[in-house]
Amino acid sequence: MTLNRRTFAIISHPDAGKTTLTEKLLLQGGAIHLAGEVKARGQARRARSDWMKIEQQRGISVTSSVMTFQKDDIVFNLLDTPGHEDFSEDTYRTLTAVDSAIMVIDAAKGIEPQTRKLFEVCRLRSVPIITFVNKVDREGRPAFETIDEVADALALDVCPMNWPVGMGGEFEGLYDFNSGRLSQPSGDSKAFEGKTSDHSGLNAETLEQVLTPAGVARLREEAELAQAGYSDFDLTAFQNGDLTPVYFGSALKEFGVIELINAIAAYAPSPRPQPSSKGDIDPSEKEVTGFIFKVQANMDPQHRDRIAFMRVCSGKFERGMVITHGTTGKPFATKYAHQVFGSERETIDEAFPGDVVGLVNATDVRVGDTLWLDKPVEFPAIPSFAPEYFSVARVKDTGRYKQFRRGIAQLDEEGVVQVLRDVDQGDSAPVLAAVGPMQFDVAVYRLENEFGAPVELSPTNYKVARRTDRESGSKLQGMRGVRILEKADGTLMALFESQFWLERLEADNPELVLERLVAEGSAG
Repeated sequence: MTLNRRTFAIISHPDAGKTTLTEKLLLQGGAIHLAGEVKARGQARRARSDWMKIEQQRGISVTSSVMTFQKDDIVFNLLDTPGHEDFSEDTYRTLTAVDSAIMVIDAAKGIEPQTRKLFEVCRLRSVPIITFVNKVDREGRPAFETIDEVADALALDVCPMNWPVGMGGEFEGLYDFNSGRLSQPSGDSKAFEGKTSDHSGLNAETLEQVLTPAGVARLREEAELAQAGYSDFDLTAFQNGDLTPVYFGSALKEFGVIELINAIAAYAPSPRPQPSSKGDIDPSEKEVTGFIFKVQANMDPQHRDRIAFMRVCSGKFERGMVITHGTTGKPFATKYAHQVFGSERETIDEAFPGDVVGLVNATDVRVGDTLWLDKPVEFPAIPSFAPEYFSVARVKDTGRYKQFRRGIAQLDEEGVVQVLRDVDQGDSAPVLAAVGPMQFDVAVYRLENEFGAPVELSPTNYKVARRTDRESGSKLQGMRGVRILEKADGTLMALFESQFWLERLEADNPELVLERLVAEGSAG
């Protein structure tokens, strides 16, 4: 049952077209009947993946979402991720749960900073990547320039799978190297509406019947150079993360979308073995195992519940089975197991390796926790990103303090922000730590709208965080330019007003324990 699963994510820099591509994949996959619009107005449908009101208002993704659809007997688990660098931490957690990824690149802009950072996260886990060069129907850089950048900047072998016939105003279609099929725009919108023609090769005279003379000449010259100058497709190299197949297209105009679905089905790996404390856990093993990569509260405004997203790693999961929560050793009932589609969900009775199960009201479950049946197992912890922004949060109405505490605790568990507390002051004025300032906007919005606790944030002078221990924390406590705070799990964090001051203290006090966070510097 595992061979028919494909669990993948879509990564990109903001505005490269990731959410639009997600919608069109869902549309072509038969999951929805009308694609949403990222910046929808009036009665236009909202993007399924952007279900939060703040996402709809701003036109960006601020949290990852899970969508599942089936096409040609293959189950596709699509994990959409935020493109904005301020939400890199959520994206990183999501990438631990996928077996492959689609990297979206704007044809006019090439590889942008966030794309590079997310690619490096994928490289760390050897996640195979399919590259989609988007917006070829607009004016952009030459196709060769983009492909060369992918090869050079990311140190990957590249294999173009199709080729654009012109770009922008001169765009006449896409030629598929394997099939010889030409897809062309039609209608007033110049979108892909199913207009195709099959050709026996680049030298086929039939191309001259459907393209302009300039288009034919351009296609033959460029495509022959592309085929001669870049690697042939090698499935093993791709699945090892050493080669990326490159597809050109336009998500908005639906060019190249079905080719991506076919590529994921044909080339992307089925669920891969997962590293654990007892060696790799093969998906074919009978014992049920999984880990939590995301927690989300209040997806259903009517019920205000909490969902933990579990990636099934091995075995056949069945609703109602009692599994063990690895962190506490306590039994966990799975009576309320759901399949999630954006903000929508339905009860499921079974799931297989690669699938994502939403466990409702899993109150004690946290991101990174392992769940197992019969045999204990522990999957690697999911590291936190190093925060770079710090603000003190205070509830505006002290009568809403109870709601404030509950909301802060929930946002901490979800990883919306990291919550740091002063042992002496408790929860009255916690420090919120974030990778990017937009995380604060989301936290403030959700505290007010979901928990009824409007807050005000006060910026601090702290710039750098380090993990420390009790002995070092006691020595640092009271020093100028340093503050010692505690996370919910008991981890002590030392905050410094500057990198310079941190380095000076380290030089003067080499015995101090000041550990860099695992993901520091890798995600913004």
